[in-house]
Amino acid sequence: MHRVGLSPSTVSARVEYLLAHGYLRESGSGTSQGGRRPKLLEIHAEGGMMLAADFGAQHVRLAAVDVAGRVHTVAEFPWELAEGPARTVDWLAERCQELLASSAMAPIPARGLGVGLPGPVEHRGGQVVLPSRMPGWHHASIGEALGERLGLPVVVENDANLMAVGEHLTARTDFDHLLLVKVGSGIGSGVVSDGRLHHGARGAAGDISHVRVPAAGDNPCSCGNTGCLETIASGAAIIRTLAAQGVEVSRPADVVRLVEEGDALATTLVRDAGRSLGEVLATVVNFFNPEMLVLGGALSAVQPLLAAVRGAVYERCLPLATQSLTIDTAATGANAGVIGGGLMVLQRSLSTAGGEAA
Repeated sequence: MHRVGLSPSTVSARVEYLLAHGYLRESGSGTSQGGRRPKLLEIHAEGGMMLAADFGAQHVRLAAVDVAGRVHTVAEFPWELAEGPARTVDWLAERCQELLASSAMAPIPARGLGVGLPGPVEHRGGQVVLPSRMPGWHHASIGEALGERLGLPVVVENDANLMAVGEHLTARTDFDHLLLVKVGSGIGSGVVSDGRLHHGARGAAGDISHVRVPAAGDNPCSCGNTGCLETIASGAAIIRTLAAQGVEVSRPADVVRLVEEGDALATTLVRDAGRSLGEVLATVVNFFNPEMLVLGGALSAVQPLLAAVRGAVYERCLPLATQSLTIDTAATGANAGVIGGGLMVLQRSLSTAGGEAA
């Protein structure tokens, strides 16, 4: 009881709630300490499924996630967020209804839907606010519309925040201070502080994409400023530079392929992007002092990027800030976002239920 800071009666009430609603189940009896043998409990994997949709600029990853954080029936679809919020709601609702009707979901109750978007999201209302790369999405609040269509609670979050939660709660549980940086078409980051996702006042915590960096010069950015990190270190920026040189690329995955094939220009651009990203992250590491820095997203798969980030961070940070710092790629891989989306729905559901149970 002392580990969670709750009274025995409160813990008992919440455990009874979890048992009654199928989140937990009894798994036998423990060893007696002088009285009755205690009942052993375990997470019931079939106690519920959360749907999760992790959007990129040109694709979406859709999955069902069980209450233990395991991913089921994952699929990836092409989708352009430029289609706008109304069409995106219609399309996603249809895909979710198909998933709910599938044989994999039929015997298991659906608990909700988590949606990750590659733009700033005001976390309290799940509303998109002034997204520089999502035209037509300003003030879009798709959670309510999706909830009405599906009859489920819906959580809408920034995609990097979902990735940070997914990575922390499944693969990095020993790290209470974690920074996850997504490097795909754009750049975003999610901050876990003292074991909890840190939103800031309105949900903008961790947005490093529009930090000015010397190497970007006066490059115009979609945010209206010039010289932003995103103009030279994002997948979209690298793709533009390669295309200007006559190289046929359209997605970050194409850049990864070129680097793996030993293309000199692509490798140089990725290494330079990693160096600029690392310089910005060095300031963040000095300020926040995380234990874990995780790179996720499509471009995190290429070693020149990871090596350049590591080099810049260790070169520019205070020794105390990097003394126990681990820098690595996401252990949850491409599923980090859908895992985080599912687990945030579960957290929201249980936080409400916990208050009722208490």
